[in-house]
Amino acid sequence: MLKLHEKSGEDTVALMADIGRRARAAARPLAVASTKAKNAALTAMADAILRKEQAILEANAIDMSNGEEAGLSGSFMDRLKLDTSRIKAMADGIREIAALKDPVGDVIAAWDRPNGLHIERVRTPLGVIGVIYESRPNVTADAGALCLKAGNPVILRGGSDSLNSSAAIHACMVEGLKAAGLPEDAIQLVPTTDRAAVGEMLKGLGGNLEVIIPRGGKSLVGRVQNEARVPVFAHLEGICHLYIDRSADLDMAVKIAVNAKMRRTGVCGAAETLLVDRALASTHLLPILEALRAAGCEIHADTEVMKAFADASPATDADWVTEYLDAIIAVKLVDGVAGAIEHIETFSSHHTEAIIAEDAQAVEKFFNEIDSAILLHNASTQFADGGEFGMGAEIGIATGKMHARGPVGVEQLTSFKYRVRGSGQVRP
Repeated sequence: MLKLHEKSGEDTVALMADIGRRARAAARPLAVASTKAKNAALTAMADAILRKEQAILEANAIDMSNGEEAGLSGSFMDRLKLDTSRIKAMADGIREIAALKDPVGDVIAAWDRPNGLHIERVRTPLGVIGVIYESRPNVTADAGALCLKAGNPVILRGGSDSLNSSAAIHACMVEGLKAAGLPEDAIQLVPTTDRAAVGEMLKGLGGNLEVIIPRGGKSLVGRVQNEARVPVFAHLEGICHLYIDRSADLDMAVKIAVNAKMRRTGVCGAAETLLVDRALASTHLLPILEALRAAGCEIHADTEVMKAFADASPATDADWVTEYLDAIIAVKLVDGVAGAIEHIETFSSHHTEAIIAEDAQAVEKFFNEIDSAILLHNASTQFADGGEFGMGAEIGIATGKMHARGPVGVEQLTSFKYRVRGSGQVRP
């Protein structure tokens, strides 16, 4: 089990510097590790998580008790909670990552030049990755496994609220590394709750950190984006929209709207704003809102929607830019797909948007004109997830446009280099 480092100040600086050096030392052997060795480690990790389920649940119970005493919100507690099904899902996710094609060494492109040079663009590990996260202890498993598969050492800094759970999971990850003969320092969990540890990671740990991936609330992600001296893969918010077009099938619209909002309200892919074509005000609007209300969702509605659905609260300007992460949704009538696009491009965080429609032209307009990382047609926004994309798992969703966008899986955790093969050519 992880030994908690309780000192702070200069001791934390020294601790983090040592963690950075050890991660860097693990980078080279991990970068050249065979697919067989990495998969063996991943399989052993999954086995250990299932075998040590009780220890993980006991650790999580401590975190849950502490969270209740601290008055954490319901959505926060949902993200923190582990149970048998979620532990199995962690193990299954690791096995899925093991089954993925190893991206390291993959030839992305190859071509020949007139002078006889043969050029290849080949995937390589990024290097040491830092992951800073809050209440989701499963990130310990997801991030550790994904980084390992892509040949990258990772430094995990979980929140103080999930430290016990994360430590129990991390112990299983280390057990897998040992079993496969890979460096134990390939996956490190920061053993302190001292916030100065985050500051040291944002500085880059003396040049040992290549990229930082934050997973958490707006304040955490904002701090990382503002202060990091190394590249960041992140999304600040998940203000996701669901648009019901005039051509939408009613039953499908009802089913998807409820799932997109209520399946898990605390995930970044949960729908936060529902846009309904004004042409559906007398047909689709009430059944959709009644189904949401029956599922326990609070409705914040614009003036027109309020007239049709009295069991709602008036929406304010803040509602269109709020990531509730709770059983609340903002609802607005719009003038067709053009009106939906206008609203989304004005208020979206460019994470995930969905359209429910049978009109192919409306769908193409929606897909072509909205600049978000993930766009869906006739499917719930809750599919905004690396596992659902067949990536095995993800470290997070990136909404930036440099290097990684959308779910950050194994391929997004690699860079590339060029291999040029000649036969004695010199440049004139």
